[in-house]
Amino acid sequence: DYIKRMSNIEKIAASFGGVETAFAFQAGRDVRVMVNPQEVDDDKLTILAHDITRKLEKEAEYAGQIKVTVIREVRVTDTTSAK
Repeated sequence: DYIKRMSNIEKIAASFGGVETAFAFQAGRDVRVMVNPQEVDDDKLTILAHDITRKLEKEAEYAGQIKVTVIREVRVTDTTSAK
């Protein structure tokens, strides 16, 4: 059943260090992986995406291909003083 396959894909992607969340969609053909920017720097993004892809190839059941997108987002917020 495809819900179990998608859940397994998410678990595999989330098993890596620095990963905060992983979402599989489009019947498991696409995975978005959000990482903690303090743990995963820009240079490690490509390596992480490659490692997730290889682990999915070994451990996941899927038809066709899975596109893995790793997202590292840094936000900075500041607030003015009250007048």
